[in-house]
Parts: sequence; structure tokens; C-alpha cells
Amino acid sequence: MDQARTYMQRALALAREAAAAGEVPVGAVIVHKGEIIAEGHNRPRGTSDPTAHAEIVALRAAAEKLGTDRLSDCDLWVTLEPCTMCAGAIAHARIRRLYYGAADPKGGAVESGVNFFAAATCHHVPEIYAGFEEAESAAMLKDFFKTRRE
Repeated sequence: MDQARTYMQRALALAREAAAAGEVPVGAVIVHKGEIIAEGHNRPRGTSDPTAHAEIVALRAAAEKLGTDRLSDCDLWVTLEPCTMCAGAIAHARIRRLYYGAADPKGGAVESGVNFFAAATCHHVPEIYAGFEEAESAAMLKDFFKTRRE
């Protein structure tokens, strides 16, 4: 469990970096053979790229590092339940396990919203584990949006 905490703590640190840059605070890491091999945080505004979600940034980096688009022996740790776009990318990358922090009832697509991985058309479903560092992940998002509204 200590290793799990390490992975999610790194994802949370990346989420804080995103918030400091004015982006929605979401961070992600990809683990291969027990080591973080790729990471990312939200940066759509900074890059003018609507697809630059934390998960996509991390998936691209992992695929480049491993030299393959199939990440079937990799695990993804992310601070927020992935959206539909990210869930689709996770399926296409064949991620082995998905771990996430806070649920996203409004925009999530894993266990909320469209429940992407339950669709008959979904060709790969990772093992899914929710609630890692959930309170800290949720609080960071809540504080970010509260500050933006003020």
C-alpha cells in the first residue's frame, strides 16, 4: 500500500502544478513494472489543446517511452475519474489497471455519466479501483473552482 500512496501522491503533486498554472487540478502517472515511467497534468489552456488532459499527456509520454501504443502492462493513476475522451484513450492503450481519486458525477465516464467501460462497444476494460486519496483530490478541485468563482 505504501507504493500506491507514492503513485497517488505524485499524481496529486502534478495536480497542484496544474492548479498553479491556472489549469483544472488533475494529475496522472503511468506505472510500468513498479516504476513511474510517465506523468502529466491538465494543460489544455496552456497548450491550446483541448485534448491535453492529464491522462492523455501521460499516455502519450508512456507510449513514446515504451515505443508502443499498447500499454497493456501499465497502470494509470489519476486524481479524478476520467472523462469520456480519456476513458476511450485508456481503452485504446489497453491500460491494465486504472486507479483514480475523486469521482466526477458531472463529467466522469468510468462509474458516472456514460459509464464508458460498461458499453458493449468498448473493446478493452481495465481493472478499475476508485477512491485513492479521494478526499485530497476532491478538496483540491473544490478549492480551485471556489477560487475561480470568487
